[in-house]
Amino acid sequence: MHDSKRATFARMQDSTREDWQTIGGEFMQFSRGLADRVAAHLRILEGDYGGFPVDRYTHSLQTATRALRDGRDEEYVVCALLHDIGDTLGSFNHPDIAAAIVQPFVSEANHWMVKHHGIFQGHYFFHHIGLDRNLRDSFRDHPHYQHTADFCELYDNPAFDPRAETLPLDAFMPMLQRVLAQPRQSLYKAALEPKPQPAAA
Repeated sequence: MHDSKRATFARMQDSTREDWQTIGGEFMQFSRGLADRVAAHLRILEGDYGGFPVDRYTHSLQTATRALRDGRDEEYVVCALLHDIGDTLGSFNHPDIAAAIVQPFVSEANHWMVKHHGIFQGHYFFHHIGLDRNLRDSFRDHPHYQHTADFCELYDNPAFDPRAETLPLDAFMPMLQRVLAQPRQSLYKAALEPKPQPAAA
């Protein structure tokens, strides 16, 4: 951590424009490390098998590898890489965690895919644990239904193979950095955009 200038208010209602210029400058530096922080959290999944044939980290890398080898674009591959990153903090709703991380940076279709992949992936195993494997059919008329079904069928579902190609995280870091550097939608997006400078007199 670097030493930095700090705002001086005790209550946010007492903050000033100068305070927020200070905070904004710090935020811009902090945001540049987002991909590294996300990658560090993804690595927490390493060694966490949970009874599966491969650990959750390998599953994430293998899902992304399959998407990459199939010619999917960088945004899609990043979604494949991060789709289960919420397993540690959202044990009962892990897709919501991943969806929240990618939402500012990806299309509506890809965000919806990440957010709902748990229900769609359930098609392959819910009947073994007393649930309805066809829960996904409640979304049959949704425009992103097939997009999400394809993700599970082609990439998430088969990515538990200890013998399958699994690229290392370093292979995905450049695209992770590029995707997470370009927010498409955020409450704060307008505030972060450069303001035009007044013309000199």
